[in-house]
Amino acid sequence: MKEFNILFLLLVSFSLNASKYPDTLSLKYLSPKLSTLAVTAAMNECIKRGNKVSVSLVGRSGNLMAFSRNPLAGPHTVLVSQRKAYSSATFQSSTWDLRTRKDLAMAPGILLIRGGIPISVGGIFYGGIAVAGASPKVDEACALAGLEAIKGLLEFGSD
Repeated sequence: MKEFNILFLLLVSFSLNASKYPDTLSLKYLSPKLSTLAVTAAMNECIKRGNKVSVSLVGRSGNLMAFSRNPLAGPHTVLVSQRKAYSSATFQSSTWDLRTRKDLAMAPGILLIRGGIPISVGGIFYGGIAVAGASPKVDEACALAGLEAIKGLLEFGSD
């Protein structure tokens, strides 16, 4: 009888808590147009500064959505930019802010080097963008230029 009471209480508790959450979730993703616009703006900022880089943009799940590489950028910049973007997207934080997380130092696919930023506008999280190939501060500045290029379109709606 005691087991029945415990099971009954658990079921009642679960059903009360389950009603607080929706049955489905709606997620927003960047369109290919906005993803490309952000990557292009980040690349152009780095070119303007005289740097040869790779730029990656990933969706909220960490999957690559847009990418660009200067033909003269080092081959290592491809994976570094992707891992920075993945890291910022999956933790919804800049890679610079994550640098103090010693527990993540050996996490697979995570890179705690400055240059990756989350894409979050108007309370909606979209993913991450990252740059690799310049100095860490310049990588981050170029990634921010990519975010700025699409921020207004996300806040106020695109054409």
